[in-house]
Amino acid sequence: MSRTDRDGGLLTADAALLARLEAAVPGGVAARASDRLAFAHDASHYLLVPQAVVTPKDAAQVSELLRTSAAHGLSLTFRSGGTSLSGQATNDGILVDTRRGFRGIEILDDGARVRVQPGATVRAVNTRLARYGRKLGPDPASESACTIGGVVANNSSGMACGTELNTYRTLESAVLVLPSGTVLDTGAPDADDRLRTLEPRIHDGLVRLRDRVRGNAASVETIRRLYAIKNTMGYGVNSLVDHTRPVDILTHLVIGSEGTLAFVAEATFRTVPAHPYAATGLLLFRDLAAATGALPELVAAGFATVELLDATSLRVAGRDPEATEALRDLTVRDHTALLVEYQEPTAEALDDRIADARHVLRGLPLTAPGELSAEPDTRAALWHIRKGLYATVAGARPSGTTALLEDIAVPVHRLLPTCADLTELFDRHGYTGSVIFGHAKDGNVHFLLNEDFDDPRLVERYLAFTDDMADLVLGHGGTLKAEHGTGRIMAPYVRRQYGDELHDVMREVKRLLDPHGLLNPGVLLTDDPTVHISHLKSTPTVEEEVDRCVECGYCEPVCPSQDLTTTPRRRIVLRREIARARAAGDTDLLDRLEREYQYDAVDTCAVDGMCRTACPVLIDTGDLTRRLRAERRGRTEQKAWASAARHWDGFTRAASGALTLARATPDAMPARATAAGRKLLSTDVVPAWSPELPRGGTRRRPRAAGTPRAVYFPACVSTLFGPADPHAGPGVRDAFLALCERAGVEVRVPESIASLCCGTPWKSKGLTAGHAVMREQVVPVLRSATEEGALPVVVDAASCTEGLARMLGEEGIQVVDAVAFVDSTVLPRLPAARRIPSVVVHPTCSSTQLGIDPALLRVADAIAEDVVQPQDWSCCAFAGDRGLLHPELTSSATAAEARAVRNHPATAYASVNRTCELGMTRATGHPYRHLLELLDEVTRR
Repeated sequence: MSRTDRDGGLLTADAALLARLEAAVPGGVAARASDRLAFAHDASHYLLVPQAVVTPKDAAQVSELLRTSAAHGLSLTFRSGGTSLSGQATNDGILVDTRRGFRGIEILDDGARVRVQPGATVRAVNTRLARYGRKLGPDPASESACTIGGVVANNSSGMACGTELNTYRTLESAVLVLPSGTVLDTGAPDADDRLRTLEPRIHDGLVRLRDRVRGNAASVETIRRLYAIKNTMGYGVNSLVDHTRPVDILTHLVIGSEGTLAFVAEATFRTVPAHPYAATGLLLFRDLAAATGALPELVAAGFATVELLDATSLRVAGRDPEATEALRDLTVRDHTALLVEYQEPTAEALDDRIADARHVLRGLPLTAPGELSAEPDTRAALWHIRKGLYATVAGARPSGTTALLEDIAVPVHRLLPTCADLTELFDRHGYTGSVIFGHAKDGNVHFLLNEDFDDPRLVERYLAFTDDMADLVLGHGGTLKAEHGTGRIMAPYVRRQYGDELHDVMREVKRLLDPHGLLNPGVLLTDDPTVHISHLKSTPTVEEEVDRCVECGYCEPVCPSQDLTTTPRRRIVLRREIARARAAGDTDLLDRLEREYQYDAVDTCAVDGMCRTACPVLIDTGDLTRRLRAERRGRTEQKAWASAARHWDGFTRAASGALTLARATPDAMPARATAAGRKLLSTDVVPAWSPELPRGGTRRRPRAAGTPRAVYFPACVSTLFGPADPHAGPGVRDAFLALCERAGVEVRVPESIASLCCGTPWKSKGLTAGHAVMREQVVPVLRSATEEGALPVVVDAASCTEGLARMLGEEGIQVVDAVAFVDSTVLPRLPAARRIPSVVVHPTCSSTQLGIDPALLRVADAIAEDVVQPQDWSCCAFAGDRGLLHPELTSSATAAEARAVRNHPATAYASVNRTCELGMTRATGHPYRHLLELLDEVTRR
């Protein structure tokens, strides 16, 4: 791995280079050591450090950047989600980040088509298509994080789409920016004429290549054979056979070209039906032969997915505590499973499918009865078996090793010998515990290896294995890359798979479109036979919280700081780079990285835990951030906040009084005072005043109850912050008590409640001493109030519910959010509501992790005729006081949701956490209130 670039290291940047890039993309150039090292990492096992990271805003800036590239010989690599596994999104030239500026989604023809920019994730597109009953054809497993740019660049497919509904088959047209800077809409009626006029050399060259391939019978036969299965090796030369017009050939050559031919600024897809009814089953066979022998009958029976899990996969899955009971109890010998699923448009159609399948399943040589279930929890458990394999194996790998997820495809009738030979190959090369799983009906399987690239002997082992694997797969008539793209990992093997003639055609395609070889050099085609074992990424042991990270990037779309500073993946890889610099004795680089890390990664982390919800190995980067904050706290600060915990009643009332006083003065006065304090002390210590802040709240008081159903723990945030509109109501605390009284549900508020807190303010800041003090105060009070855990504790702010649940995790006391409690216990006993016309709701990171969003929507439905949850909602990043200390974080995190809310004027706006309400009020200009305040209003008599 190269630690420096050709311009002399990470601490200096080429001023002339940066000036050229800045002229092309004003304000979009980053070249700090942290920026370059953070973007050097993607989901692959390669590491090349770019000279700069450029973030263009539109196709015009990309066009100018490409012209600059051509004029000065600068190599460019386009990167969006960074989830690709084969090394196609990393390079040591200029890295172009296309995720932030290209997220547009436009629904066409009532969902029959969709026009998308490359930075939008597959999930975001499908979320917008859902209301039309449509979805994209490609269904990659990484749909939550992979973007349309990568979907097109890699010709993505997935579990259900096969070769019929992949990107190649469903992409209708694209707006391309060619290496010359020419922008071409291939869907325009005159697109072919424009290509001939603007790029005559390319137009003529495509005609010549088309005729060359079609005139060679051997080439046509190779194309027919290899593209009958999933195949992402090399360029899509099948386009030279499938299409006649040069502009159509160009469009389809770009699909799967991995950013080496053009930039796709926009892609228009034909969508496919999204069938909402599904039934799933896990079919167990005695061995691989029996399972693969059943494939023809299962495919004929119309199953949408048929996923294979080999014996090692089943052993791994059986150790997962979330596995089904049958799988945990199974003594695996040579067993193989097929996970099958029907997907249908109606419940009746699904019932018919299930009925027809019974006869098919009875005829299969199963070791246990084959059953299909439409029950959501059962289906989720079954899919967890399949999707959890990667997490289980990669998460349990030895610290310091790299997880490699490979994929191949063979004709279905060759699947059995291929899997058997792969298993033998694992044993021969010492890859114990490697699992084989994948899309059996397509002959497409994945396998997972763990390797230590710091050991030269193991690099040699990996090289030998790869050579043997190539011989094995090609010997079975298969392809070395089915879904993940050629990248660097298979670039030296393209000639071996296609032969000299088609390999030369591919080289001609590259020379025709990118004559200077500046787009993603070293990817897909290469003259370097060792490119696949060069620049290998080692994974140093750094911290327990994050060593499991496989750098997949699934966390990035849910991170609130993604567009401001950094993301969970980049926080982790920068910790690894800091460890490398420390180990190398590079004190200058170490100082620079640690200095830049403080604001980028620590101060602007919302510690909201959303990264854990997306992480396949369940990492919460907030745990790392909290520890780093704790390490920064001095003894004096720890003591001060521990004292605050002991005197929390007085502290909260003082803060409330300060807010009330500030509201009584002109806004300029508190704004100037806090600005001065932030300048004198720190922006991470003194909050910033903003005009939407309310007056202070009121003191919490105990409440006795004869036969309570629960213990009510009102959050102290209601003391700190008063209600959004004091004229509309007193706030969530009084609203909750009024609702309970109206429903005849008694609740108890414990003694000394004014001195208690969930502990989140201390935990999020790394103030461990104060958190311990508060815990010592809370636990005995709640033990007594709940009658030793007999009663649940109800909390009226979602983040406080989460914080208290963590604090009491080992105490045997149930903690429930007020919204969930009202949904299950109070709402059914309330009088009919006088529903308002509409409400916009903002779920929170905590409500999502608590699993109460369905309850939130049910309560909202009781309040309003029309409930709107913005499709672009995300964590607001107010994070207690983080939005006061760093308002730029909340502004960035809420930008997309705020735009969506402005397009949905509503009667009311609601959330389930007071500080989140403050953040959304600031972002949108609309007064957000707690959902239960609205429910109280509409059920009053």
